[in-house]
Amino acid sequence: MSAPTLKLMAFDVDGVMTDGRLYFTDDGSEVKAFHTLDGQGLKMLAGAGVQLAIITGRRSNCVTHRAHNLGIDLLFQGVHDKHAVMADLLRRLGLSFAQAGYMGDDVVDLPVMRACGFSAAPANGHAVVKQYASLVTQLKGGEGAVREVCDHLLTAQGRLDAALAPYLVTFPDAAPR
Repeated sequence: MSAPTLKLMAFDVDGVMTDGRLYFTDDGSEVKAFHTLDGQGLKMLAGAGVQLAIITGRRSNCVTHRAHNLGIDLLFQGVHDKHAVMADLLRRLGLSFAQAGYMGDDVVDLPVMRACGFSAAPANGHAVVKQYASLVTQLKGGEGAVREVCDHLLTAQGRLDAALAPYLVTFPDAAPR
């Protein structure tokens, strides 16, 4: 199983959807920066029929908000065994590991990445993780790497043109270039 037949794509957060740095305010609140290109890619991937999930080791209110903003209902935070969570999720969805993908950046992600039919790592992921990834992005985590994976999957499934079509509409009264 590979990218063309993927039914579910799950993502880590720190180092994948963010640059991996942790920011804390004086009151202990955690703050993360997410890239808007990633968000649009995730929305297009979901619109093409691929289910999305977030499986991350940390708990953060800002991740809950980001998932909600993106319409990602399959959110698992504070996870110590990502493989077990993915196995349970796939069982509930009636899918196999071969129909799933995971994007991670560090060695804790390897068990789930190695079990999935597709895996990805950002350019700045750990060297060992990149060795096991189906795709290593050109971009770093938090800098558009998730969008690169989304575009790769849409292309592999022959759905990128359809996902982009609504944004390439020509308007008759548009000014010429």
